[in-house]
Amino acid sequence: MQKRTYVLLSLAFLLVFSAVGAVLHMGGHQAMAKEKHKKTLVMGTSADYAPYEYIDTTKGNKIIGFDVDVAKHIADKLGYNLVIKDMDFNGLVPALDSKRVDFVMAGMTPNAERKKKVDFSSTYYQAKQLVVTDDPKIKTIEDLKGKTIGVQLGSIQEKEAKKIADKVDKVHIEKRNKVPDLVQEIMSKRFDGAVIEDGVAIEYLNKNSDLRAFEIPDSATAGSAVALQKGSGLTADFNQQIAMMKKNGELDKIADKWFEPKSKKKAEKKSIVDFSTIMPSVPYILKGILTTLKFVVVSILLGFVLGTVLSLFKISKVRVLRWGADAYTSIFRGTPLILQLLIIYNATPQLTGYKIEPFLAGVLTFGLNSAAYVSEIIRAGINGVDKGQREASMALGVSYGSMMRQIILPQALKNILPALMNEFITLTKESAIIAVIGTTDIMRRAQIVGADTYRYFEPLITAGIIYYVMVMALTVLGRMLERRMSRGD
Repeated sequence: MQKRTYVLLSLAFLLVFSAVGAVLHMGGHQAMAKEKHKKTLVMGTSADYAPYEYIDTTKGNKIIGFDVDVAKHIADKLGYNLVIKDMDFNGLVPALDSKRVDFVMAGMTPNAERKKKVDFSSTYYQAKQLVVTDDPKIKTIEDLKGKTIGVQLGSIQEKEAKKIADKVDKVHIEKRNKVPDLVQEIMSKRFDGAVIEDGVAIEYLNKNSDLRAFEIPDSATAGSAVALQKGSGLTADFNQQIAMMKKNGELDKIADKWFEPKSKKKAEKKSIVDFSTIMPSVPYILKGILTTLKFVVVSILLGFVLGTVLSLFKISKVRVLRWGADAYTSIFRGTPLILQLLIIYNATPQLTGYKIEPFLAGVLTFGLNSAAYVSEIIRAGINGVDKGQREASMALGVSYGSMMRQIILPQALKNILPALMNEFITLTKESAIIAVIGTTDIMRRAQIVGADTYRYFEPLITAGIIYYVMVMALTVLGRMLERRMSRGD
């Protein structure tokens, strides 16, 4: 009885911790929304596209940039507070289509495919297309023969890269989710170059003396516009404000602030590994621990409770319950976790109209997925308990529910505790994939720091150390529970 009480107290502690985390999470949103207007507009963006939108990790979690300043100006003039949501670029149009955001500003160029799903304002900035490379021998598109060039997935630069491939033989095109990924691939010598628009490329050229660029001849002049929901009543208002900003010089003023070329002074040669470069951004990465812990704790609780129910279904004498539990386990163990995450996050608004938040989508995905594995672990533990225990309970007239709750499950839990802790540790590590839906956990923050500093080894190793410490803490907790239960306390 004491063992059962101890386990329940442990779970209660986890529940309290998650509740506290949820309160802090809500408090953060309230603070963000505390502005001078009563109405709010939600802007979707991909904050890896400096100087359009990016995060200065040395100064906190704030998204800044050209698009942000333009959006703030327009929102203020229209009488709205501005709330910004960060996500992958290729998820922006789906987010707008599913009404998760009111508008999108991310250096996005209107094209026929996008216009089928969303409306666009008039253009507010014109850009040129460049090939960025670190190879001094590549000076024209003809020099790209037999080379590999990168483009951002879902961007206008994809079409420019295809035009190059049509003109030059044996040009291989690779796609990545983010522009910083393209630059990193160039620096890692996996790409020979990348197609990036001038307003973005200038930031990388200013910060890295090894990079150079040339303009693509006859390239389409990309015009950035605001993407809005289909049939949005805000389109006319945005067009009016953009026209006014062009007329009074406000757009030029903001553009000069963000697109002004910086000194071409050659950067100092840094050592291969230099953690001092990212030290100012380490507090930013550490803030992701709270997000990761909240996510992991709630997912573990959901997975354990649902897994227990499924395990009881699997040993039930009711065939329908056994079949349903086995089918559930088969589906969640037989499909990739990231596929389940994207289905829940992207398909839920399409099927139900409910705008599911990234945190909730992640918790549901990992909780439901973990339940499939936990159910098998608990089922094995229950089957491992001596059948004489059940027979004795039945002979004494103990009800099935009391027998499972007070006799069988406590013994099973003692036997399967190492396997359960292993599942929880695995979930903690796998939680890093929630970065793909824009949740600012440890991994996402490490990637942002890498994009901001152009150094990836140091922030990723820092993230690895944080995950390792968390896993070791879980391991110690598991051993403490094992020792406590083995003593029969």
